[in-house]
Amino acid sequence: MHADRARIDTPLVRGLVAAQFPRWAGLPLEPVDSTGLCNAIYRLGAELSVRLQFEPSTADIVRRERAKLEALAPLLPVAVPAVEAIGAPTDAYPGEWSVHRWLTGAHPVPGALADPRRLAADLAAFVDAFRRIDLPDRPPGYPGERRTRAPMAAMDAATRQAIAGLDGLVDTRAALASWQESLAAPYDGREVWVHSDLMPSNILVSAEGRLAAVLDFETCGVGDPACDLFPAWYLLPAHVRDAFRAALDVDDATWLRGRGRVLSQALITMRHFRDADPSPAGDARRAVAEVLAASR
Repeated sequence: MHADRARIDTPLVRGLVAAQFPRWAGLPLEPVDSTGLCNAIYRLGAELSVRLQFEPSTADIVRRERAKLEALAPLLPVAVPAVEAIGAPTDAYPGEWSVHRWLTGAHPVPGALADPRRLAADLAAFVDAFRRIDLPDRPPGYPGERRTRAPMAAMDAATRQAIAGLDGLVDTRAALASWQESLAAPYDGREVWVHSDLMPSNILVSAEGRLAAVLDFETCGVGDPACDLFPAWYLLPAHVRDAFRAALDVDDATWLRGRGRVLSQALITMRHFRDADPSPAGDARRAVAEVLAASR
């Protein structure tokens, strides 16, 4: 997915910080082990982090995300990133980059959650708070789909290609049947604010297993409520999935669309990363297994 990704390492990041933000030049700097696919993260001292896109951009993506975070933070029940500074492009790194406040917590591990029922309730409360947001600026949520009553139709070709390309690795007949069921689920066009990327890598939990923070709001905006049901299959065990759904009062059609979005994203990730990066491919394989088990 990132064939032309930038070469990002500790000397590069240290040089960027020292040149543009000398007040932080003396702080310790170390890479953060992350399964995120879009950004490299470095911890800067005890209270800051540096975030650089693998595909550098000068298209105001970082500034737009900061504006969204400033507007959304007071309306959400858990901590979200706060951008302390935005770095300018250089010859060494030709895109904007950002310095954030450090958020404490650990990424949840599917199958090893300290308190899955409480986490399900916390995640539902976060999604519900997001849905209730009413701001004058209503950017489209990821993946910037056309405003249509059939937003999943645009995902159909890529999903079927991924299924065909994974023959022998997944039950392609079951995957196709599940996808077709989700594709047929009706959508009335209702749009709400969605985070749109509630993957385990964008969630932080406390030592007690409670939701502590949510990360990466780059692609948040308004869209199909089904976009924020990812935790049901990517993170939560099956025995608390119904509690998550009930807390959000999700109807059958929205639940099917959410399941289909997870299946599509996971299949495409598996196909791209199966020979390159075992971490996202493994996470995606588990999500596909959960979806197909639920479909049966």
